[in-house]
Amino acid sequence: MPVRPKLLKISGEALKGAAPGVLDAVEVERVCRELLAGASGGTPVGVVVGGGNIWRGGGKRSVVDPTRGDYLGMLATLFNALALRDQIERLGGRCEVVAPLRVPNVARRYERTEVMRWLGAGVVVVFGGGTGHPFFTTDTAAALRAAEIGAGELLKASNVDGIYTADPRKDPAAKRLDFLTFDEAVDGRYGVMDAAAFALCRDNRVNIRVFDMTVPGTITAALGTNPPGTLVGVKT
Repeated sequence: MPVRPKLLKISGEALKGAAPGVLDAVEVERVCRELLAGASGGTPVGVVVGGGNIWRGGGKRSVVDPTRGDYLGMLATLFNALALRDQIERLGGRCEVVAPLRVPNVARRYERTEVMRWLGAGVVVVFGGGTGHPFFTTDTAAALRAAEIGAGELLKASNVDGIYTADPRKDPAAKRLDFLTFDEAVDGRYGVMDAAAFALCRDNRVNIRVFDMTVPGTITAALGTNPPGTLVGVKT
């Protein structure tokens, strides 16, 4: 049986690191090294990257119309996607950037058959441009692409090592949960992902794994057979 892909959702802010600009070269290289190490284990790897290090979409309502703001945010994700491709290729890996629409020299137009062929050949596929429509978050874009490629898990990169019974920064008695069903995640109001993204994953049986990507090695581990963090999914 073919290995099901895993899709990593990473924020734009995660690529900024502590750098004063929009990208931290050291952090981008670390992320790409870990992606390639994970892919070398035989897991097909897709990535959805955000653009919050550059633009936070419709949130900048005082600057532009919110719909145009979302389009600006989608363009920002392409900036980050191209940076990831550049670094992956510098490290000797193969990568393709796809988006809802073709952007010459930046991104190919999303075609599922072609994407599945690349994934099967060990190419890291970076999905930029969001869904191509305003009013949808990159979480929703990640859930959509994960469902389309038949991903076994959507890896939600975070700065916390999973889901806790309470905020561990405020409550020392908080306990990390290893597993939650989709219903338990809803009932507990853990805010795993936005509602549309969560519903897409639940309805298409794509498990969600929340893990701390800031610790070196965790991205590779999340793509492996003994992943860290909390799994939200269907009880077997």
